[in-house]
Amino acid sequence: MTERARALRKTILRMAHAGRDANLQSVFSSVEILRVLYDRILRFSPEAPADRDRFVLSKGQSTMGLLAILAEKGFIPEEELWTACGYDSRISMQADRTKLPFVEISAGSLGHGFPMAAGMALGNRIAGRPGRVFVLAGDGEMNEGTMWETALFAGSEALQRLTLIVDDNGSINEMLRMGDLEEKLSAFGFEAETVNGHDEDALYAAISRVGSAGPRAVIAKTVRGYGCRTLVEDRSWFHRAPTDEELTALLEEVDAYE
Repeated sequence: MTERARALRKTILRMAHAGRDANLQSVFSSVEILRVLYDRILRFSPEAPADRDRFVLSKGQSTMGLLAILAEKGFIPEEELWTACGYDSRISMQADRTKLPFVEISAGSLGHGFPMAAGMALGNRIAGRPGRVFVLAGDGEMNEGTMWETALFAGSEALQRLTLIVDDNGSINEMLRMGDLEEKLSAFGFEAETVNGHDEDALYAAISRVGSAGPRAVIAKTVRGYGCRTLVEDRSWFHRAPTDEELTALLEEVDAYE
């Protein structure tokens, strides 16, 4: 785990503690994906909003990770993170695109981000804009019919500058056997690839490539709660925030995690 990924996890823990709410296991599995996108791939700045790359967080459970990175990049005041889930705060469990910069969609209802991302990619092509569109979904979200309708559309339209990243942390396995996502998405016209979702170099190599004849799909194999032993092992952390004592212990575990 890189030091930047470790620092992001610690910020997320402090946000969860301040807001008394979180999907910590889910957001922790996606940290390396977010790090690679915002540190190494995305082109975005206030000066060129139309031509920028766009990142769509369809997996709303990772919102706290996205907002922490936007604060790190200077688009949200850092002190605002500690108002998480407070009355009238812009920082919440599900980001609101009407209140925050570079939040492309309002997250929460799963299965909607990918269709909107495909629309953005098609709009860019029609308008002749150079930006790429990246969308992060969860493996459980791939159970939604809208995801496969969009996959069919994106493959049919050969949206080369669209990349779907699936945080495949096994959250759906006990309810539904998804099978081989790489094989399935390839059948829909995607250039699909499966990688270790906690290996930043492997993620960069897979995500940075533009489709040669159609959209890209990167299936990132991850571990729920990765980066903190308790979050990996204890299922009670599916949806809750740490107490004062738990926060101290979890921060120490993140520091010690190899």
